[in-house]
Amino acid sequence: KVLLVEDNREVAGILFDYFECLGMELDYADNGELGLQLALEGRFDVILLDLMLPRMDGLTVCNKLREEGNNTPVLMLTALDNREDMLNGFKHGADDYLTKPFDLEILEARMNALVKRYRGEVSHSSIQFGQVRIDQKTRKAYRSDKLLALNPTTYTILELLCLKAPEVVSREEISEKLWQENEPNNDVLRSHIYQLRNQLDKPFTTPLLTTIPKVGFRLEEQ
Repeated sequence: KVLLVEDNREVAGILFDYFECLGMELDYADNGELGLQLALEGRFDVILLDLMLPRMDGLTVCNKLREEGNNTPVLMLTALDNREDMLNGFKHGADDYLTKPFDLEILEARMNALVKRYRGEVSHSSIQFGQVRIDQKTRKAYRSDKLLALNPTTYTILELLCLKAPEVVSREEISEKLWQENEPNNDVLRSHIYQLRNQLDKPFTTPLLTTIPKVGFRLEEQ
């Protein structure tokens, strides 16, 4: 089930026609306030969220969703094609980002990747590495019993790092896990790693997430 928050009726109509032909169920809001209300009241597999919206912009909607503990994957849509807007979207809790005009099949692939990550492809169990514990059933992560405020994308990165720890996980492996064959540019992964560090390391004196230059990342046990 998809929530589409988009004030351009023409774009919304195209998306409705495409996804309903695929058998998907869509709800629709043409402004940010209504979109936030529907997102908090309903259960959705993914939210398609326009950046520039009346009444409440997409960044504010996304930020409020995360503040309310709603971790539904958010794919942000925008006509603004610049690095700063993209990074702002990730900082406010978005999981992915597409610039208009976009290919509908690419959008579908990105949505499916987000939904797959959110639902989880691994068995429901617990992973422990040093101070980090991941509950795969609830998709919650902890450091020293402190709950980490992760979105679905940063959760997936941390889960992969824990599963491979203490080995190094390459940038390519992380990108493949997140986006399959639709890998965005390097700034996108860099932004997600930055957000993960803010949650995993910033409140603590000892950093656990280590960058291995030109290779990838790994978790330190202590």
